[in-house]
Amino acid sequence: MGKHGVVIGLALVGFAAFAGFAGWATFEGSKIGGGWRSLGPIWPYVAGGAAVVGLLAGFLMWLAFYSANHGYDDRFGPEDRP
Repeated sequence: MGKHGVVIGLALVGFAAFAGFAGWATFEGSKIGGGWRSLGPIWPYVAGGAAVVGLLAGFLMWLAFYSANHGYDDRFGPEDRP
């Protein structure tokens, strides 16, 4: 448990630091410029970026399962099987 405890502890400290930063950035971001209303024009770009990343992740997962199911990941190809 010694090694795992250190890794888990460091992960929790990292998550806590990120959560603190995200909270601070959200709070401070609401006070600058026009507040959250000034972010309105960028939401289509954020949604588009999330959609592209989701499509790319889905395609790469499909490709990984396709190659595994058709024997392309085996040491010998599908034509070499008995």
